[in-house]
Amino acid sequence: MYYSRLPHPSDNSTIIRANMTDVGEIPGDVSPYLKEKALDIKEDVIDEEKAIGQEDVTEAVNPDETKACGGEAGSSEANNLYRYVQADLFTSEIFKVEIQNLPKFIGFNDLKKFLEKHRLNPHKIKLFGKQTFAFVTFKNEEERDKAMKMVHGMQWKGRTLSVRLAKPKADPILRKRGRDEVEGAGQPPLKREAEEDKEPLSVQIANVVTPLWNVPYEEQLRRKQQEVDGVLQRLAREIGNTNKAMLPWLFVQKEKYDRKCCPLDDIRPSPSQTEYRNKCEFVIGIGANGEEKTIGFRLGKYKGGSCAVVGPSDSIHVTTEAKKLVSEFQKFIRTTPYSVYSPETYEGHWKQLTVRTTRTKEAMAMVFFNPQKLEENELNALKSSMREYFTEGVGKESGVTALYFVSEGQRQSSNPEDLPCELITGDPCIREEMLGLQFRISPHSFFQVNTGAAEVLYSVVGEWAQLDKDSTVLDVCCGTGTIGISLATRVKKVIGIEMCQDAVNDAKVNALINGLSNIEFHCGKAEDVFQMVLNAVVSSSVTAIVDPPRAGLHSKVILAIRRAENLKRLVYVACNAKAAMNNFIDLCRSPSNRVRGAPFRPVRAVAVDLFPQTMHCEMLLLFERVDYTSKSASDKQEDVTKGT
Repeated sequence: MYYSRLPHPSDNSTIIRANMTDVGEIPGDVSPYLKEKALDIKEDVIDEEKAIGQEDVTEAVNPDETKACGGEAGSSEANNLYRYVQADLFTSEIFKVEIQNLPKFIGFNDLKKFLEKHRLNPHKIKLFGKQTFAFVTFKNEEERDKAMKMVHGMQWKGRTLSVRLAKPKADPILRKRGRDEVEGAGQPPLKREAEEDKEPLSVQIANVVTPLWNVPYEEQLRRKQQEVDGVLQRLAREIGNTNKAMLPWLFVQKEKYDRKCCPLDDIRPSPSQTEYRNKCEFVIGIGANGEEKTIGFRLGKYKGGSCAVVGPSDSIHVTTEAKKLVSEFQKFIRTTPYSVYSPETYEGHWKQLTVRTTRTKEAMAMVFFNPQKLEENELNALKSSMREYFTEGVGKESGVTALYFVSEGQRQSSNPEDLPCELITGDPCIREEMLGLQFRISPHSFFQVNTGAAEVLYSVVGEWAQLDKDSTVLDVCCGTGTIGISLATRVKKVIGIEMCQDAVNDAKVNALINGLSNIEFHCGKAEDVFQMVLNAVVSSSVTAIVDPPRAGLHSKVILAIRRAENLKRLVYVACNAKAAMNNFIDLCRSPSNRVRGAPFRPVRAVAVDLFPQTMHCEMLLLFERVDYTSKSASDKQEDVTKGT
């Protein structure tokens, strides 16, 4: 069976085939035909990212599509299905490989750790059940070529791996449309329309963005508590499989806490169940009601064949201030001659509006605009008219205090922070109040989207960390410094680590405006900076607080935490506990050549509802280092469990 790459846009006769059933030599140079950059269709388009943040969607190669794409390069249908890779923007789909002959029963985390162990940096990974192959994409040709040369022929658990180039994923909406046309052939259009959902748009969009909107809040909390309960039961099983020395302790824990590895406190509800989001990302597109230039939420996923947009006026989780700003901005873009950007044709301009609001009645708006081939003077005229509209015109009552224009055109990187972000009018930042403290927030800085519930979360963190004036706190993935700053007055020193430079700048300012001098921040990826920071800490009482993205901490950070014997306590804030499970397991597994240092064990957990009307919540898990030298270690742990 053969698989083909998409023909080079400038040479339809160039076709490279790889026999996927044969383990041959890797081509000496596999990069020249991939020089073209391509379009990144983001989370809601080609790279539809699952809520768990682990497995980005890629697709198994379909031989029929491959034949159409490679064997019949002149086919307009095939060219349409793959035209996004010919755009002059970034997509990892053109840097995709297939790894074959994988060991049986490996999962996403196993493969990710295996690649990272060999210093490879996958962008996306997709496995297919019990199949022994996987698709992996990379951010550039250099990383892809490095992976091909290194992994091809490598031994893993008794299997010899092979690597081949893989075809990009077909555009899902165009593929679905083609299938619908075939399936719907001969069926009267009116009949097909009659079969469509007839619920009001307000109900349809509520089902998409707030799927629990019609579920009583107490029931929402019960479901989330049950979900976290299941996570702790699974962790108990995993600890039993990876650390036999903990089995006596684990047996007692499971008997005492209904098969869980530690006690689970009652879920902490959000102080507000509606209008709680301080940040929303709105799509600009064609309205589901036929209105052009509509700002709101997409009615369905792009991969499901939908580009229609519904305004947020009836969305119960969006603040009144954000709705007002969206309404005013929608009026503005409808006065302009520029159309909305189409993810189908890659034409048009207006793409997205991100709105952030605060308790202090400040509001930031970031509009994403594809300049296409507009001249500089045309862009300047547009920005000028935008400035005038929101400072002197109708939009001056919108409430916006910081307005940014983001030119999202020739994107060379997968990192949104690399996009040019130009302040059109207002202050560069907005300010928020939380726990009696002041925080500055820049456009790219992370700040919890539910301020009231974040106060609940951070209060629990402070309570469980058991800090004193001799303590040093490591605030990993600290964002604008909220957690560390909220704890700084209780401890000797706080050290924050954050990869976003804008957030680090905000964190430093936030420490100053709150009168704190015992706090410092380091910019860099946690896996690159953490060990250096640890080496500089001389305190005998070190507590780490980690609040990583959905996918969890890099394995290098977990290994460094294990090696740091003076780090006795760790508070893990997980926005998706299932995705962070591998981190939990590695913290608790038996010492080995790879994992050095005494293990941790979970002693207390709680869920905090930061996302009412959805199934998502934050999980807080307290880990303590196992003290093999103290006979009273279990007694001490019991004290922590009881909250003493």
